[in-house]
Amino acid sequence: MRNQSIPADCRKTTSMNPVITSIYTADPSAHVWEDGRVYIYASHDVDPARGCDLMDRYHVFSSGDMVNWRDEGEILGSEDVKWGRPEGGFMWAPDCAYKNGTYYFYYPHPSGSDWNSTWKIGVATSPEPARGFTDQGYIQGLGGFAMIDPAVFVDEDGRAYMYYGGGGTCAAGELNEDMMSIKGSMKEMEGLEDFHEAAWAFKRNGVYYLTYADNLEDNNRMRYATSDHPLGPWTYRGIFLEPTGCSTTHGSVAEFKGQWYLFYHNQELSGEGTLRSVCIDELHFNEDGTIRTVVQTREGVKPVGEAPLPNPEMKSYEAADSEAGGGAVMEASGDGRTVAAGLDAADAYCRFHAVDGGAKGGRAEIRLQYAAAEPLAKLRLTVNGKDYSLLNAPSTGGNTAFTGCTGLTVQLEPGSGNLITWTGGKGDIRISGMTVSPLD
Repeated sequence: MRNQSIPADCRKTTSMNPVITSIYTADPSAHVWEDGRVYIYASHDVDPARGCDLMDRYHVFSSGDMVNWRDEGEILGSEDVKWGRPEGGFMWAPDCAYKNGTYYFYYPHPSGSDWNSTWKIGVATSPEPARGFTDQGYIQGLGGFAMIDPAVFVDEDGRAYMYYGGGGTCAAGELNEDMMSIKGSMKEMEGLEDFHEAAWAFKRNGVYYLTYADNLEDNNRMRYATSDHPLGPWTYRGIFLEPTGCSTTHGSVAEFKGQWYLFYHNQELSGEGTLRSVCIDELHFNEDGTIRTVVQTREGVKPVGEAPLPNPEMKSYEAADSEAGGGAVMEASGDGRTVAAGLDAADAYCRFHAVDGGAKGGRAEIRLQYAAAEPLAKLRLTVNGKDYSLLNAPSTGGNTAFTGCTGLTVQLEPGSGNLITWTGGKGDIRISGMTVSPLD
């Protein structure tokens, strides 16, 4: 183990699309909070997928420059929802709002096994934007058949409005001061054309915008409408995001450091519509306030600030100091390093012992450095016996090109007794090392 700055292969000059590749994320809701960072609250397509019913374990991602994104870790899963369906899963598109010192995380989740007729809008709260959330139950009177995708807009006067819907119906209403109940009743939004789901509201130059997904079969697009009031009536304006190659579409709009952005998803990484990935591109307006069609790019967006400084508490672990087993072996690489190879075998693993969780333990961002020749290899991450996820390892162009970087934020125990295992069997990948950066 040795101290090390942020590996160069974990840095990017543009955000790239997809911007988050380690795990599959979709339905991004982006917000800029008082700390000056932009946060993405996304749904999580658990891999391997089984339709859309295994979506679970919400993660939050944050950035200070739109390019270097930090996984803040898991904030809520179906096992944390006592009122939810007993089978779990079905943690679909979420949103977050801030008011009076509290962050409110809104998410759709069924309360019964008959999932599509028992939707509720759950609420979890925290004094911090990306950890410490506790479920508070659900909003009374909301939900039912296909009523999903909550989005909350807090206006300049402090009044908050909730939008949600599916199956062709979009409803909205004002939230009470408690941010967990509706003032009066919800009403159907008028003036929208071909509404399907994925409502999102924002305000620019005194004009309210409502964006949403349409019903184009297997190629949903994003449309929008405008109004002079947060609850409409709305004037339909057109399509501003063409199909992304994914059967679904869902996005959010946010301004960060003077530039507007569209956050959305596609399936470029997986090729599967139920294993999606978050993307970001610039959003531009015409002089009359209408939105120009968003240009979908591979390079994503440019940085709008300085890259993050190295974490002084980051520690590096070399593959040479790990244990290989189950068919995995240690071998010399072309540059003289010892790396873990043979991880394409079904039970092959690379295990790091005595990983330091610090004096108090807590959240730590685990980043793996690797080489992979094939388009997409995968490894399963297990920490202290807990199965966290399959992690993606996109190709680096060759099995001696150790420029890959993948990882996840996990919980570590205090002290140096943590055990981290990377299990293969899903592609030829070689590991050169791992870094651990405490976040708390």
